[in-house]
Amino acid sequence: MKVSLRWLRELAPGLDGHPEELAERLAALGAPVETVEPLAQGLSQIVVAKVKEVRPHPNADRLRVCDVDAGGATLQVVCGADNVAAGGVYPFAPVGATLPGGMTIGKAKLRGEVSEGMLCSERELGLGHGSQGLMVLNESLRPGTTLVDALSLDDVRMDVEVTSNRPDLLSHEGIARELAHGGHAALVLPAFPDEESAAIAHVEGLELRTAANEVSAGEVSVRIEAPELCPRYLGLVVRGVRVAPSPLWLQNRLRAAGARPINNVVDATNYVLLELGQPLHAFDLDRLEKRTIVVRAVGPGERLRTLDGVDRKLSKGMLAICDAVRPAAVAGVMGGADSEVGSRTNDLILECAHFTPGPIRATRKALALSTDASYRFERGVDPEGMVRAMHRAARLILATAGGKINGPILDCAARPFARSTVSLRAARVERVLGLAFSETEIRTLLEPLGFEVAGGGGALAVQVPGFRSFDVTREVDLIEEIARRKGFDAFPDALGPFRPSTVPDHPLFDLEERLRRLLEGAGLCEAQTPAFAPASEGEVELLNPISAEEGSLRTGLLPGLVRRLEHNLARGVRDVRLFEIGTVFHRGAPGELPREETRLAAILHGSRRPAHWSGAADPLDLWDLKGLLERVVQVACGVGSRLSPADKSAALAAGLLSESAFAATGDGGHLLGVGGRLMPGRGDLPPWASEVWALEVPLAANPAPAPVPAYVPLPIHPGAERDLALLVPGEVAVERVLSLVRARGGEVLEEVGVFDLYRDETMAEGARSVAIRLNFRARDRTLTDGEVEGTVRRIVHDLAEELHVGVRGSQG
Repeated sequence: MKVSLRWLRELAPGLDGHPEELAERLAALGAPVETVEPLAQGLSQIVVAKVKEVRPHPNADRLRVCDVDAGGATLQVVCGADNVAAGGVYPFAPVGATLPGGMTIGKAKLRGEVSEGMLCSERELGLGHGSQGLMVLNESLRPGTTLVDALSLDDVRMDVEVTSNRPDLLSHEGIARELAHGGHAALVLPAFPDEESAAIAHVEGLELRTAANEVSAGEVSVRIEAPELCPRYLGLVVRGVRVAPSPLWLQNRLRAAGARPINNVVDATNYVLLELGQPLHAFDLDRLEKRTIVVRAVGPGERLRTLDGVDRKLSKGMLAICDAVRPAAVAGVMGGADSEVGSRTNDLILECAHFTPGPIRATRKALALSTDASYRFERGVDPEGMVRAMHRAARLILATAGGKINGPILDCAARPFARSTVSLRAARVERVLGLAFSETEIRTLLEPLGFEVAGGGGALAVQVPGFRSFDVTREVDLIEEIARRKGFDAFPDALGPFRPSTVPDHPLFDLEERLRRLLEGAGLCEAQTPAFAPASEGEVELLNPISAEEGSLRTGLLPGLVRRLEHNLARGVRDVRLFEIGTVFHRGAPGELPREETRLAAILHGSRRPAHWSGAADPLDLWDLKGLLERVVQVACGVGSRLSPADKSAALAAGLLSESAFAATGDGGHLLGVGGRLMPGRGDLPPWASEVWALEVPLAANPAPAPVPAYVPLPIHPGAERDLALLVPGEVAVERVLSLVRARGGEVLEEVGVFDLYRDETMAEGARSVAIRLNFRARDRTLTDGEVEGTVRRIVHDLAEELHVGVRGSQG
């Protein structure tokens, strides 16, 4: 919300303080100010100039040579703007002037013609974004007048950040209410410079002709057919207006607030929108069929050319403002070109409406058309301020465009607004905020904001004004207002007594934290990548994507980590270890929402340890990834896993892993995770990049709680070791060998593991010698050699019988 400080001071007389101080006060009240911009900054050397003559440039088709009166001798200026014309008045930067962007104007020769200065556009002066040519000024301005004086630019523009729950701040009055010392009661609406009190004083006394669904006066009628979408609609006929450019003061006021002047009627409605926050619209009465306004839902196949010149197809159910035959405006968003107020307009009907916010938001999104009106309507506009806004706009139109009001205000009130009353307990305020507030102090804080406080004895009844009806609905909302107005800095920084929650964290959150500790301890850094992905990486298409390149939701985490790897390698970071815990999405059954699944993924590249003079840094390899996957699965699933060739890897890793990928499976072959080497060509990696290792593991939506560690006493009896060198056929996985050894070793087998692998040409194809070490121990006694040897013989026998694994030699 762009706010003119001069306008604020007119609304709140006595508002003191420098702009920076006021910005700090707004920030403390919950409306931070993004920028404080003096409008005259960089414009002190710019003057008003009148173009006396325009002639074609002899050597350039697109340039013109102008004779310019800037308050002294006639100057020759070369200009390329299409809208420059003899008799026109424009801003002028003389030789030596510096524009707000830092460019200094010098005397130049353009295609052979001397140019002694520059005629300027709004963009070049930092006064707007218009790029359609020069900034056109009022012809009554005297050449040589400084632009600051001509446009009353001794003002400051503040850009206030307004959150979606505070639509009351989308107006100068709303901001002034927050800053005024007396609050709402201290605000005044300034008089218009051009109004004649005798001519328009009767506006506030206009009859309000009210009916539930249809109201008419003379030949004009208003009807609401969709009361759930439009609870109230006001219409006022003004005849005999003269549509022309607005007076200079009105143009200056709109520019100061960041708006572009159009004509006196449209500018009047925009003025009221910026001042009171109520959007209004003016229709050319003669261009409405049967001079009728019907507020109804759009029917099938209806279209409308809006004011921006776009022919739009309206969806069935959208709310439209129609005449007796067809739509004339998209309700709450934009008017139609066919009923636009223009230079030929004599009679108009002024609209002031109250729309239900939700449908306006849906229409704006469906049409991809955001306007100042829709921005306010979809958040909520004061339902009590409609008549006041209508009076204000009517006075301004009469003051600037002339004309005469015809008939009463047509008030179609299908669903009249009624204020809500919220109960407020002083004890509850103290309990929530930690400070005691008397009922008198509560009144002092709330009443300047427009709330009406009644009652006593610890229980107050607070009546909520219409402009706060959209965000103040509960007792805690009022408590928030009390805290805000008291000042958050007024509360002590010491914590008061509190009761710890007895609700435990969700098991999934606990699991995620345990996995983070595990991976951070292993040297990995956590990454957070967007859930948006290209169509090639997603199944679920977004209805309103941020960009065409990211129009889907991801089905895996690894593609995002690969892009993070590319980013690091492109900047020379060679050792990259990243993990992410995030959500992936899959297409649901027809008619159902997409399915969500939480996963963990990790990616490894580079050396196992930092480089050091004491030895070479070995690269990360398959075994680093295997160990990491086993530990992750152990924490995530609470069980051990078996590793095998990953014929299911594409289901988790989106086809990123090479054919040598492996899967971690549990009992029954249930897939617990996948890991492996990134497939060549699947990332934009530099030629010097080493192998990339990656894993991805799904996390259960309701995992089992973390196991409680139990103390086990250290053994007091000695153990025994035996080493076996086994000749394992090529078709037998070592995991099968180890599983059988564990099963046959019984309770006395404490641990078994591989410590050597050997192959030579004397062995059969695929066969290898695998050396395993067995550790035996009993908790209650010292094992005898006979017990150990008997267990070893049983293991050797079963290996030969079941797996055809023989012993190459043994030692004890």
